[in-house]
Amino acid sequence: MRLHLSLLVAAAASAQELALTRVAAGLSSPIDIQNAGDGSGRLFFAQQNGIVRTWRNGALAAAPFLDIRSKTRMSGECGLLGLAFPPDFARKRHFYVNYTNPGCTESTVARYRLSSDDAADPASEQIILTVAQPFQNHNGGCLQFGRDGFLYAAFGDGGSGGDPRNLAQNKQSRLGKILRIDVESGGDGFRVPESNPFVGDRQYLPEIWALGLRNPWRFSFDRETGDLWMGDVGQDRAEEVDFQPASSRGGENYGWRIYEGLRCFSGDCATPDLTAPVHEYTRQQGDVSVTGGYVARGPGAGGLRGDYLYADFASGRIWALRRAGSGWQNRLLLDSSFNVSSFGEDEAGDLHLADHSGGGIYRVEGSSRPALTSESVVNAASGEPGLVAGSLASIFASNITAGPGIAAAQSLPLPTTLDGVRVSIGGRAAPILAVANVGGREQVNVQVPWEAAGSAPVVVTRGESASAAVAVAVAAVQPGIFESEGAGIVVRASGNTLVTGANPLRRGEAVYFYATGLGAVDNPPATGSASPAQPLATVRGTVAASVGGLPASVQFAGLAPGFAGVYQLNIVPDAGTPAGSQDLVVSVNGTSGRPVKVAVQ
Repeated sequence: MRLHLSLLVAAAASAQELALTRVAAGLSSPIDIQNAGDGSGRLFFAQQNGIVRTWRNGALAAAPFLDIRSKTRMSGECGLLGLAFPPDFARKRHFYVNYTNPGCTESTVARYRLSSDDAADPASEQIILTVAQPFQNHNGGCLQFGRDGFLYAAFGDGGSGGDPRNLAQNKQSRLGKILRIDVESGGDGFRVPESNPFVGDRQYLPEIWALGLRNPWRFSFDRETGDLWMGDVGQDRAEEVDFQPASSRGGENYGWRIYEGLRCFSGDCATPDLTAPVHEYTRQQGDVSVTGGYVARGPGAGGLRGDYLYADFASGRIWALRRAGSGWQNRLLLDSSFNVSSFGEDEAGDLHLADHSGGGIYRVEGSSRPALTSESVVNAASGEPGLVAGSLASIFASNITAGPGIAAAQSLPLPTTLDGVRVSIGGRAAPILAVANVGGREQVNVQVPWEAAGSAPVVVTRGESASAAVAVAVAAVQPGIFESEGAGIVVRASGNTLVTGANPLRRGEAVYFYATGLGAVDNPPATGSASPAQPLATVRGTVAASVGGLPASVQFAGLAPGFAGVYQLNIVPDAGTPAGSQDLVVSVNGTSGRPVKVAVQ
């Protein structure tokens, strides 16, 4: 059984969204880009041949920052593969690398100390850990410090093809894993954080944070949210992007070699509790090796802000992936000629990428225009793409808010400009309920004009900068029920108390809930104005509701009095409704919405 599978949507995008500016040239096979977080403004470029170069004020330093060519050898997927600077590097004056030995039979994570502000002492090596490599490919190598101050280290499945020793699923192997270790508490080697997911479970090595990875070539943390993103190289069919929310306590199994991407590869494909990728792409167009990237957060991100940028090493294509309502939306940004081996952030958060074959480092900049796609314009309750006239919609875009927070309309009628943002749908101004940036996701909530129909162009404007218009289908109905924390927001008609798991719905009890997308009504108010209480604005279509599979009596279905763009349904569930967590479903003219859960006593 493949769990946690999300909706995947592909969309084309203009290359005008992305600009690349070369900032450094002449490197030898650059493999990683890091900043030290020390206020110096420097970037550090790791070369696969064992040299780390320093870049500052637009120029490469003549002398290497680190030279460990005596300890490693560049060959295929072997060499110096990762670099990381700990928090408070300016005081600690040490850093970490991940490299393979000259024979590529062993990976080493080691600490090096500075001999001066601009150079490390190659004789200062302290080995943190070593991992035997049975084959010369799939070595991983990425190192990153998390917000928790611990070092995360990625290792591939040991190589060959098809993981012949099944090491990615071997709970006693470090291969095919991301490890989480404490390297900053002093002493030699590392300590295992007590909060690691498998501490105390003798089936697993306690340093394992995540497993089931084939060759996680570059992972990163979103500097705003703390979410973890990974690019995992596929076998023969598909490349995948994996995601772990900041709220995770670790322990995810990303499925290899049971699954390759979203498809069963070998073994028991009914294995429970596997975490599917949030996106995969196949190898039909010359894409054969994913390079994981970063979420764009820096001042130069522009319309890419909040997007996860990643690339394919072989084809040079660069994409952006982001949440869109209840799913994920992917779009092509640029079809480049580069072998993109790595992305990296400078101290401000602006992104750079490395061209492995060309030896160049490029700064990544987004357009100043707000950016959205047709798939990121969604039903405000269900999160499904599309619009319904008169109903609330959410538009997930980028470059529309200056910072985190929520700007909400304070009165009715709703304004058509809020926090400097305007929206037009089908050429008409759409009243705005709120403009928000929560958890790094920017959105604007609007009421769709009652006149909207057909395929309506949607444009979001911030100040004087307007997005490109995207065409969004306007449906007659698209039922959606508002929910919170995985359950429908259902209220008792008597006492107006919320139905919860601790205070469940009683059979035959009158309740009401709020919805979107129920379609045309009698007595409609002007767009943006409050719905009337007398006479009520009643839905024209045939509305039905069910709880636990049994029809409920619908007492009222129409616009919620005093709201704009929100519908209300008053129902009485059947006396025979089964107890427990049951599905609540609403339909209009036979079109049903996505079920939400409600607790029944």
